[in-house]
Amino acid sequence: MSFWSNWRFGGGNGFDSGSVSSYAIELTKRRQVVSLTKQGAATGNLRVNLSWRMRTSDIGGSGRSSSLLRHPFKLFKPEIVQAQGPAVVQIDLDLACLYELKDGTKGVVQPLGSFFGDINSPPYVKLSGDDRFGSGSGETIYINMDHRDDFKRLLVFVYIYDGTPAFDRTHAVVTLYPSNGPRIEIGLDERAPQARSCAVVLIENTKGELTVRREVKYVYGFQAELDRLYGWGLQWGRGYKSKV
Repeated sequence: MSFWSNWRFGGGNGFDSGSVSSYAIELTKRRQVVSLTKQGAATGNLRVNLSWRMRTSDIGGSGRSSSLLRHPFKLFKPEIVQAQGPAVVQIDLDLACLYELKDGTKGVVQPLGSFFGDINSPPYVKLSGDDRFGSGSGETIYINMDHRDDFKRLLVFVYIYDGTPAFDRTHAVVTLYPSNGPRIEIGLDERAPQARSCAVVLIENTKGELTVRREVKYVYGFQAELDRLYGWGLQWGRGYKSKV
């Protein structure tokens, strides 16, 4: 039975995410920061999407043919033997956001505990729902940038609620769709086989300028460990999801 840290103290779909650009900015170790203010994207709703799929090497296909080249006698083993093992993995990735407002309000928006937030009232951050199966649409958080002056910082993170800790077995991408300008992509492609969560991007309001900084920092514990890493100062306890 899995459990995850659940924030204990509190703080509609169909959102207009603005125009969608046909090109993208990829944040990498070389290019870590982009300014939403400078590209005129600090208004409207910022849409943050998580999508993922299992790596093809883990679900059959070309992996078997390359293996046969190295070990030709495996050709005589029953196919079911080849299908067993590490390929049988179920992972539930969740998208979440730690927020800190200028008035000192702090909290989290996440599926666990049904902290789905609110787009028109504090924290001005809304999670659209919980995708437990890695569908094409993934999970989406909406951030109301018309209240940008209320934000101090927002940490978007991803965690594995249930299943094997296997960030290294998934191809996960977090994409930010601003109201103006190119979308911003952050790939979670670094190998961290035992990690349970990953801080993806930090959105900060510094002297009126909103910036997006690539983090991609993996941790091996629960949300409380991310809290300690970034000094959020919340109190955490065990939490569970309701069964589907």
